[in-house]
Amino acid sequence: MDETATSSATSAGAVTLGDYVKTTLILVACAAWLLTIMAGAHSPQLAKDALIAPIIALVGLTGVVCALMAAFRNLGILRGLTSPCDYIANQPQHGVDWIERPARTFNNLLQMPTLFYLVCVLMMLTHRVDQSSLTLAWTFVALRAVHAVIYIGWNTLHYRFGTWFAGCIVLATLWVRFAMLR
Repeated sequence: MDETATSSATSAGAVTLGDYVKTTLILVACAAWLLTIMAGAHSPQLAKDALIAPIIALVGLTGVVCALMAAFRNLGILRGLTSPCDYIANQPQHGVDWIERPARTFNNLLQMPTLFYLVCVLMMLTHRVDQSSLTLAWTFVALRAVHAVIYIGWNTLHYRFGTWFAGCIVLATLWVRFAMLR
């Protein structure tokens, strides 16, 4: 069995009840964390630039994943697993999973995080930055980092989905807090 088939078989394995339990536990932990943060809904205001650090951290993560994408693709070309022609039209034909995972992760980091950047900038512009929002911002960045490690590393779907969905919940909570803070 070739490397592509082995990788696909591993990542496309049967989903078990235990997988759903693990994903549910991730989401319950995220919900408990959010409830704790929301309980501190009236936390003290912070300097408006307090959100710059989590923004820079997420941009840094995106840069690292971009570098991994370039390294993995070039390594694939050097090892003869892919061809430069695959990337001219940006449609890899050989489908070597480990080579394309950083590219898919990079693409993912350019999607939902745009809403994160927007809400952070809006909070800074309107001076609606408090400790709870800062904690939520760092939680979102941490979940995106864990998601990237899972996606690039072993690509287990239920863990990847759990961290992705937890990030969605945290981001939605950030937006709700922004809308509520006056």
